[in-house]
Amino acid sequence: MTRHDPLPIDPIAEAKRQWIAHGWDDAAEGMTVVTSIMRAQQLLMARIESALRPFHLTFARFELLRLIAFTHDGRVPLTRAVKRLQVHPASVTSALDRLVKDGLVERERHPDDGRAAVLTITDAGRDLVDRATAVLNGDVFADIGMPQEDAVALVRIIARFRERQADFVIRPTPDRL
Repeated sequence: MTRHDPLPIDPIAEAKRQWIAHGWDDAAEGMTVVTSIMRAQQLLMARIESALRPFHLTFARFELLRLIAFTHDGRVPLTRAVKRLQVHPASVTSALDRLVKDGLVERERHPDDGRAAVLTITDAGRDLVDRATAVLNGDVFADIGMPQEDAVALVRIIARFRERQADFVIRPTPDRL
């Protein structure tokens, strides 16, 4: 786990205090939620990056490899990968270019649409993503630093927020698990 020196105060709580002191009471709670989530994301990403560093993978490349490896035949159309990862196509292309260069994924023409591409994981890619997944599971995902009941509640809260933002519509959603 990545360690840092803790600050003597909570800067997010101080920011909330300042928001209220400046008369922005109606926005203070929202600002606190947004900055809290963003800081939590930074803390988790630092742990993930540390775990993936020995594999020379970024989280973006790991996610793409894992997505392809999850398919029953180790192949996925590029357009489907972009939709599932919920990132800009340029970000997927950047990660993909590196994975292809490293011999972990092959890019082929789609058999039914010559303009589209199909991504296929190589044996080396499958081996690497399996090893990286084992480390992430052991070093990060098995103990994210909060009690199980808090983790379940947090996922449900965020899933409801995402659903209200029209992030997804297909059931089951994480808040119904």
